[in-house]
Amino acid sequence: MDSPSQFGRALPILARGSRRSSMTCAYRCGNACAHTPPNTSDNPYFGDIVKEAMSRRGFLKTGAAAGIVLYAGAQAPSALAQSSTGSSSRNGELTFDPVAPNSVDDVIVPNGYSYEILVKWGEPILADAPEFDFNNQTGEAQAQQFGYNCDYVAFFPFREVGRYSERGVLVVNHEYTDSELMFRDFDPTGTSAEDLERIQVELMAHGMSVIEVRKRRSGGYQLVRKSEWNRRITATTPMELTGPAAGHPWLRTQEDPTGRRVLGCLNNCAGGHTPWGTYLSGEENYTQYFVNVGGVADPAKGASYERYGFEDVPEEGYRGWERTEDRFDLAKEPNEGFRFGWVVELDPFDEGFAPRKRTALGRTKHEGAETTLTTDGRPVCYLGDDERFDYMYKFVSSERMASGAGRRARRHNLTLLDNGTLYVARFHGDSPPEEIDGSGDLPSDGAFDGTGEWIPLATGDQSHVPGMSAAEVLINTRLAGDRVGATKMDRPEDIQRNPVNGRVYAALTNNTDRGLPGEPGPDEANPRNENKHGHVIELAEAGDDPAATRFRWKIFLVCGVPEDRSTYFAGFDKSQVSPITSPDNITFDAAGNLWLASDSSRALEQNDGFFAVPVEGPERGYLRQFLTVPFGAEACGPLITPDQETIFCAVQHPGEIDGATPEDPASTWPDGRQPRPSVVSVFKDVPGDKRIGT
Repeated sequence: MDSPSQFGRALPILARGSRRSSMTCAYRCGNACAHTPPNTSDNPYFGDIVKEAMSRRGFLKTGAAAGIVLYAGAQAPSALAQSSTGSSSRNGELTFDPVAPNSVDDVIVPNGYSYEILVKWGEPILADAPEFDFNNQTGEAQAQQFGYNCDYVAFFPFREVGRYSERGVLVVNHEYTDSELMFRDFDPTGTSAEDLERIQVELMAHGMSVIEVRKRRSGGYQLVRKSEWNRRITATTPMELTGPAAGHPWLRTQEDPTGRRVLGCLNNCAGGHTPWGTYLSGEENYTQYFVNVGGVADPAKGASYERYGFEDVPEEGYRGWERTEDRFDLAKEPNEGFRFGWVVELDPFDEGFAPRKRTALGRTKHEGAETTLTTDGRPVCYLGDDERFDYMYKFVSSERMASGAGRRARRHNLTLLDNGTLYVARFHGDSPPEEIDGSGDLPSDGAFDGTGEWIPLATGDQSHVPGMSAAEVLINTRLAGDRVGATKMDRPEDIQRNPVNGRVYAALTNNTDRGLPGEPGPDEANPRNENKHGHVIELAEAGDDPAATRFRWKIFLVCGVPEDRSTYFAGFDKSQVSPITSPDNITFDAAGNLWLASDSSRALEQNDGFFAVPVEGPERGYLRQFLTVPFGAEACGPLITPDQETIFCAVQHPGEIDGATPEDPASTWPDGRQPRPSVVSVFKDVPGDKRIGT
């Protein structure tokens, strides 16, 4: 193995115009944006597709497009348990006063609202868990405590008669660890007992936490310690690989010759909440945990790892996990890296349920996995691959969801994500290429918009990609997307269907490589050069059916400061909106208003937060900031409870600022000492209508 001197180098000053903390980049994603984008395929960039579309403009005026009606009318809310049982959308106008941009080391909410801390990193959640001790952490203790860097949040209410939303299970995943903030005098190459114990702490701090919560009379929620429902999932929890790729030779290792059993999940980012009551979690930047990709002898495997961005020797954010577990050394276990990058399904109400990695949904850097139902009751899962110039996907199940809560229905529904078709998106623009000049100015037709189709990649054991088997498509999903000419996008993150109007919203967080020398220039779906602040695309499936293979799209938001000529807020007066950068996680309230979380690490020299914006009516595009998170933190979630009276925010990596250490922290939130990632509940603290946002 390479000498330890090659690891643990000082964090670099980031190039490419980014203001993100290099500490965040190193530990969250292995500084992926400072490397060459791994998609070097020669399939067309969107700008090339726009030129092709000009010869197809007649298509838009003919009967061939008649089945694709953009914004053709609302659809009834889906069966998602997250949907509201409260007031109708008729009374869902947003009325809160926006929170001003700031750099305060606290959670700042609008007038008339308060927040309470629900659970903090290290807080005991299992019956015999010890109290958190920052200076004396152990893996055994962390395995019983709330994990680090909370991200996706889902609420599963206990459906007590007349008390819906009063009690329930909250599931939260944990994206990554930051060794420099978690431990004093961290040494990534150390071999002492203390150094090796810290690796165990990090392994146990990943995964998911399942906790029972109860509503407080004064508002918000509180943790129920020692509840029978509380549970920890870690980077060593046994899990099952299921679906068409399970058992493939590339998924077999010395420890698991079947290719069907894997230990743990890594870098869990956003996820989903299924209509049948399970939790989905996407494995995102898992490549950074592995070393020695150059030791993989098989050239096909090496090419696959290269396409996914694996490195031989990590230069930043090195954790050294291979010091305690050989599986993280690809020279010793060349297949282990293929066992990560999946969507993981968890049953929060079954303690004996082994989490399942659903291979039918493909292997990418999954940001989220939100589900909805087709018009005939089959689940559809929208998926974003969070990488510059990578793709948007969806999975359509072959089977209908069974109704009811009986064992037979439950058993059937737990197979729905193993059988179906995986698709990748191809977009077409409809404006002359010369009108898309990188400035963000709208084209002559007044909108960045066009059409598109979903290209099938695999259905069960049948591949739709020439030269690849179905299992190869699912393990090397990026390569399959390259082969069929999918559209290269600007870091697709959360993608969700609005349960009120039926349209699909996709957050593309940013891409500062756009328009740089040697990189693709602007195009209609990515209309700015050096897209630092990202945008949101609104997509209408043909016939308002998520199973459709054709769609229309338009850009809903082009993010940044209102004074920037390149920004766009669905045509609303920009002088009234809040500045926003890097949209990431999204959700909807009962009225169908879109709520967004930003993930920029102060790209606009202000704290990240939550934002809300109507998607219909005269205030469509009127974006307002609802809250901000502490200094150096990212706002994750968001999640609104079914009664619409609470919104959860997962405050990730507070104080993750270059130069910060436990001896000199950049944030002391939430308890005045070391920064601790935490989940908070936000609620109204004044008499009257208690619904969030109204």
